[in-house]
Amino acid sequence: MLAIKLAYRNLMGARLRTWLNVFVLSLAFVVIIWFKGVLNGWNQQARHDTISWQIGGGQYWHENYDPYDPFTVEDSHAPLTDEMTAAIKQGKMTPTLISQASIYPQGRIQSVSLRGVDPDQQILELPTEYLKSDDGEIPAIIGSRTAKNSKLNIGDYVTVRWRDVNGTFDANEVKIVHIFKTDVPTTDLGILWIPIDKHQSMVQMPNQATTLTTSHEIGYIGEFPGWVFKDHYFLLSEIREMIKAKSIGGYIYFIILMSLAMLAIFDTQVLSIFRRQKEIGTHIALGMTQKQVVALFTVEGAMHSILAAFLAMIYGIPLLALQAKVGWSMPAGTDDFGLTLSDTIYPSYSIGLVVGTTLIVLITTTIVSYLPARRISKMEPTDAIRGKIQ
Repeated sequence: MLAIKLAYRNLMGARLRTWLNVFVLSLAFVVIIWFKGVLNGWNQQARHDTISWQIGGGQYWHENYDPYDPFTVEDSHAPLTDEMTAAIKQGKMTPTLISQASIYPQGRIQSVSLRGVDPDQQILELPTEYLKSDDGEIPAIIGSRTAKNSKLNIGDYVTVRWRDVNGTFDANEVKIVHIFKTDVPTTDLGILWIPIDKHQSMVQMPNQATTLTTSHEIGYIGEFPGWVFKDHYFLLSEIREMIKAKSIGGYIYFIILMSLAMLAIFDTQVLSIFRRQKEIGTHIALGMTQKQVVALFTVEGAMHSILAAFLAMIYGIPLLALQAKVGWSMPAGTDDFGLTLSDTIYPSYSIGLVVGTTLIVLITTTIVSYLPARRISKMEPTDAIRGKIQ
């Protein structure tokens, strides 16, 4: 308790030097918590949107299907078993048939992924209800990115050319009945969604599919020969690695910021020990052990982080709360990078994040304060009183 009182008195006596160090440390607190909060918010938003729009409770892939290898698409389809058909009727899963195609908007040619989906499905947030049509036309829905790149609008007709299971090319016109907006580019960029029954008829693959997406509540249903189940851990691995990469980049800024703050505290402690030699010798002469004096200077340094935490609370809480409320608007065009990224990211802060950041800064400050204080243990009381330091 005595060391704490003396440390507080000495810090308050230093005035400007103390508060400069405290302010720099408080910036480290706020910046670290803010950046990690943004990454947490991005991670939560990306996971939620990807699950809602694309992967549901998990997916069954045909054993030959590889989304990164377009050459596997031709052989990535198989008939649905009776068990699968029963699960589809019960709303436990929904099939998707994927094939390669080309569209000719305004005389231009563009490659697209032609995907057949059940118009009655309720598992994904895709607005498939627009695909219900009885007028003999082939309805299609596309994402806003595809519509922008292809310059297509609702009501437009576009020619689609595809190759069926026998390798024969065919073509027909589809009508754009709806344009949806999503934060998940893998359900938008270069994708044309049509009713699965029409798609199966076009490519002569009756009752066949490439993937089956399960409902959020069910997830894994069972083993199906020729199909491989992909769970959330696998399907969300890209998001996880992306957040990990961004976190590593953020750590570089944290290290730079913390290094500046720790350097200031280290220099302050060295200068303080040099200027207060007589005070140190007096403390030892009055009965304090050298370890107690070392502890006193260590506590002084560590108290910088405690004061910084209180200062960070004063201006950091309202600042971070405001950021969490209004969000962080992303620059235009970032949604074309293939990342699941919302127009506005809302940071997410947790007690663990705040406590963890506080402990890291406190422990680091304590260690940096202890290093120069070790020299006190080598001082002789008589030399310290005379102002001589070894």
